Amino acid sequence: MRPGRQLAVLGLIFVVLYLLVFFSGGASGGLKDRLEPRLGLDLVGGTRLTLEATNTVDGRAPTAENLEEARQIIESRVNAFGVAEAEVVTEGNRNIVISLPGENRDLTEVGSAAELRFRKLLKAADGSGAVTAPAATPTPSGTASPAPSGSAAPTPSASAPAATASPTAGGQGGSAPAPSATPSASPSAAAPSPSASAAPVPQGIEEQRKAVEQKVGAAAWAAASGLQGPADLSSDPSLAEKLKPFASLTPREVAVLPATMQFNVPQISCAQLDDRPPASISDPNQQVVACEDGAAKYLLDVAKVLGTDVSDANAVLDQTSAWVVSLDFTGDGQEKWTNLTREAFNNEGGACDATALGQDGKCRVAVVLDNEIVSSPEIQGVLTGNSQITGSFNQKDASELAGQLRYGALPVTFEAQEQQNVTATLGASHLRAGLLAAGIGMLLVIIYSFFYYRLLGSVIFLSLILSALLVFGALVVLGRQIGFTLTLAGIAGMIVSLGVAADSFVIYFERLKDEIREGRSPRSAVPRAWIRARRTIISANAITLMSAVVLYIVSVGTVKGFAFALGLATVLDLVVVFLFRHPIMTMFARTRAFLSPRVSGLGRALPARAQQATPRNPRAKEA
Repeated sequence: MRPGRQLAVLGLIFVVLYLLVFFSGGASGGLKDRLEPRLGLDLVGGTRLTLEATNTVDGRAPTAENLEEARQIIESRVNAFGVAEAEVVTEGNRNIVISLPGENRDLTEVGSAAELRFRKLLKAADGSGAVTAPAATPTPSGTASPAPSGSAAPTPSASAPAATASPTAGGQGGSAPAPSATPSASPSAAAPSPSASAAPVPQGIEEQRKAVEQKVGAAAWAAASGLQGPADLSSDPSLAEKLKPFASLTPREVAVLPATMQFNVPQISCAQLDDRPPASISDPNQQVVACEDGAAKYLLDVAKVLGTDVSDANAVLDQTSAWVVSLDFTGDGQEKWTNLTREAFNNEGGACDATALGQDGKCRVAVVLDNEIVSSPEIQGVLTGNSQITGSFNQKDASELAGQLRYGALPVTFEAQEQQNVTATLGASHLRAGLLAAGIGMLLVIIYSFFYYRLLGSVIFLSLILSALLVFGALVVLGRQIGFTLTLAGIAGMIVSLGVAADSFVIYFERLKDEIREGRSPRSAVPRAWIRARRTIISANAITLMSAVVLYIVSVGTVKGFAFALGLATVLDLVVVFLFRHPIMTMFARTRAFLSPRVSGLGRALPARAQQATPRNPRAKEA
């Protein structure tokens, strides 16, 4: 064989791997940042919550589709915390694991069922709080285009969806009100609604409101409480100064304010409203405020149709080959939906302000999932049967919107199995302990190998170093490309792999000794020993790899990390065995040091061979 070729291939692998480490996607910062693998929660600290899905609202076991939709909703909730590198993953067929590195947080609320509400639009303002006037001509508005996180991110170029009775398509989509510099307040929305102001307030909310009142000051609170509609700051500059403290409120503080105050104070932006805690506007008996596309602020009526009233939602092609979302309601849900569409179509009581009407002068109904408006179609008629949401949908948008509506109709309930808080100090201590254990394990293997195998111990030492470098580079690259996170369990898997690697050395070297004892020269014994030991080495590593794969498939949590790290280290050990260990042994067999028992570490194998080569008959010796 030509060992130089195998060593060249190994060198090429190292070059490619570390080029990816230094220059692949996500590689930024200094040398330390580029060489840092993605560390798990138990190494850097943070919070981990495991949720187990129990069943759907109708008592059935959750499907894989239900679980994935729930994961997307929960991921959008977790991202509202503004934590970098938050991880929400499904494990098995029932578990969702949420990991937030960094500061410890209470995650129990993110596991509550997604809240889907159908609310009539009462009044509209732009994102800064200015009242909008109805558009004279159709103006492009957003259609529901769910973002990758599962939340709705309207697309400005699409027309707003319109709800119509099935199977007949129902006209054009309602247009979003166009901003106007002249505020126009409607008598119906001028005063706070009794349902929003007279409803009993929980004691805890009342205490939080008092804390917010103290934070903004009595003058700002009094000015906000006296507003009968969105403030016209251009006509009263002093009012803008009084209301300025509301701009500094956190989303959690904004969530405890009355709905009319959230709507009327221009300093309360859509960014603050969108980042409110999950389910902060889920009470169906309260008027609420929500934003659409971060540009339109809506005052919404009480929810008269809930997500549990929807039995199914599907993306289908209508008679014009356009994608629409078809809605099916339950028996009671259909009656509620019919009553809601009758109110919206006829604008009973004039509840819908002119700013909230669609282009055909009909009220709009907002589909609200958690804190965000998924869609706000204009009601084109009294809908007594199956209904459709139409608009400029493509198949993907229609399917994702249908999934959101269907999930709201069939929410999965969760039970918190375990919430673990890990401090950064404890995580750093775990990391040091894990690395120390790995270092001690490798050191013991190296000491033993030099003591027992001498020159051959250098082969073991170099092989372990190369394996460690390959594993480290693979961890960095996999952390960027597929999000693999190194945990303590992963470090344990790598420590176990040291034993597997040491076994392959023992098998090879002891087989080499047997070949020399049988009378073969070291140079011829090396390839023969490799041929006989290779099958055993491959079999042993294959069994370890199969065990790791099975463990990875059937396990959850940190055990998956252990199995993945063990399998990865085993595969890379085989690479080193074939591309370094055997070629380097072939090169050593050509040296004089290899023929010395004291240097090579072959022990009594070489003296035994020498004795076999000596004739046993004294007369033959004399002759």
